[in-house]
Parts: sequence; C-alpha cells; structure tokens
Amino acid sequence: MKISFVSTMAVIAALTAQGAQAETLRLLTWGGYAPDDVIALFEAETGHTVEVTTSNNEEMIAKLRATNGGGFDLAQPSQDRISSAQEEFGIYKPIDMSKVNADLFIPSMLGATAANTTYDGQVYGLPHVWGTSGLVVNTAMAGDVTDYIDLCDASVAGKVSYRLKRPTLIGFAFSMGLDPFAAYGDTAAYQGILDQVEAKLTECKPNVKTYWDGGDEIQNLLRSGEVVAAMAWDTGGWQLNADNPDITFVAPEAGALGWIDTFVLPARGRADDAAYDWINFVMRPEIAAMITNSAGNFTASVGGDEGVSADLKARYQGSFDQAAIDNIKWYPPVPAGLEAMEGATLDRVNAAN
Repeated sequence: MKISFVSTMAVIAALTAQGAQAETLRLLTWGGYAPDDVIALFEAETGHTVEVTTSNNEEMIAKLRATNGGGFDLAQPSQDRISSAQEEFGIYKPIDMSKVNADLFIPSMLGATAANTTYDGQVYGLPHVWGTSGLVVNTAMAGDVTDYIDLCDASVAGKVSYRLKRPTLIGFAFSMGLDPFAAYGDTAAYQGILDQVEAKLTECKPNVKTYWDGGDEIQNLLRSGEVVAAMAWDTGGWQLNADNPDITFVAPEAGALGWIDTFVLPARGRADDAAYDWINFVMRPEIAAMITNSAGNFTASVGGDEGVSADLKARYQGSFDQAAIDNIKWYPPVPAGLEAMEGATLDRVNAAN
C-alpha cells in the first residue's frame, strides 16, 4: 500500500507541475499555418492550449497597434512589416535566441530574417513560411529562358507576360547586374537603377503579350500557349506543372524574389514560454511538412520538405536546389518614398510606345 500511495502522489505531483506550466497560446496567424492536427499534437505534448486568430499583414499590425502589442502571444507578419512597425509603434518584443532551437532553421533564411527584422540592435523576427516569385516557363517552348532579362529575347517575342508591379522592377534590376536593395538608403542611386530598368522594360514592350493582373489570368495564358514564359509565383507554376509537365516554376539565375512570414512576440504577450514551445515544435521537420501540406508553401525548417506530399516535394526540389535557395533575394523593409518612385516608373513604362 505504501508503494501505491507514493506512486499515486508522484503522478499527482507531475500532473500538478505540468498544469502549473501550461499556458494558453493566443496565436495571430495566416490561414493554413496552424492546422488542427498540428495543434492537437502540440497540446498533447506540452499541455498548452492554442487559440488561433487568422489574419493578414494589415490586420495584424492594426490589431497590435490598437492594444499596444497586447491581446496575442505570438504573431506572424511578413518580415518587411516588422522593423518599421517596431520603430513607429513599439508593438513587439525582441527574440530571446537562447530559447530558440536555431538548428531547426535553414541558416540562410534565419540570417536573412534576422538582418531584416533588426531594430535598435535587437532581432524581432524568426522565419517560418516562405514563398517566391520568379519565372514560370513552358520549357518545351522557351527552354532558354532562365533569367528575368531573357523575357526580352527575340525567341519569345510576343509570348511573355509579367505584371507592371514592383517585383518586375526588382527582378529585372538584379538580372541586369544591379542591386536595388543595396540602394534602398540612397534615393538618388535608387532612381538611377529605376531609370535603367525603365529603359529596358520599354525596349522589351514588343515582347509582351499582356501585363497580367491576377493569378488565374496568367495561368490561363500559360495553359493556352499564348504565353510561354512569365514572371509569376512559385505555387502557380507548380499548380500548372500538375497538368502540364512542360510548364514549371524556374528560379531565375539572378535569384528568385522571396517573402517570409515570421514569428514575432507581441510586446504585451503573456505566454512567452508557450510561444517559444510552439516555434520549436512547428519547426521540427515532420511538423513543418504537415504545415506545408496544409498551406501549400514551404517553411524555413531544415528537412521540412521531406515529409511533404510526393508531387509537391518533387516540384519544389525541381525548382530549388540548395544554390537556388541560397540565392533568393529576400525583400527588406521598404523605406518611405520608394514605392512612389517605383509607381512613377511603372506609369511611364505603361505609357511608352
């Protein structure tokens, strides 16, 4: 009886300790980033509970501004929405890297996100889900298109498409051997880059079938063969590849343009331990694969692509070897005034004969 009593008390003590440590994680995130099966596994393993609010960049910032960084314990804005928001509103708290298993993260993505989310010497963001824009190419009809500037080649005249948006300016600049991100702090230098890209895009106009606006539009143009090469998003290229193996996403030689949705800690969050537990849990390769299968985009988890559905994994790996991943040009925060300069450039390209 004595052994039974002691054993029972040990169990009660363990359960009490777990209960004392358990917290409710209030997560502000995107649709698909916190699937029900992942939440169930996390809650069973840690004893924490998870409350999910789905949102987007603009709403996340608005919600955290309205509460001075309260109401949530972990949020997931894109990396270019962090340092400027912290400078202006003070809605985040720094990341404590001693509580993060950095080995779970792809080093180049961890480093890029740290650089782009540093404010006043402290890092505020960790990378989670990412995606890119680059080239979607019918390789049977435009196999020589391997970089943005190749869209201006005579071999694809009249059969290319891209948007008149800032990614086109950025992509063409890199393809021309320029570095627009390095010029972000110098408006005169940036204008000089824009002028060179404007001249190239104006020269390239005869090659353009149309400037596309929506994802469905460019997919239909590629399916029909009216367009054989385009600037577009990776997931769109992989969707087309499912129907036509000749069409796929190609990471440009100058580098795909990458976005990253992050992990950040709201300034007045109450459950930091649960937040760090969630970060370390979802970055495990097997859990990261579950999130990719749910969201359709890949994560910054080392080996996170291994458990992804075979078809999506094959398309991803066909587009991105390690060199292509390391060559991604991650969007940094945009300084004030640059988007107006870009808009004026795009207007002139559109109006040019």
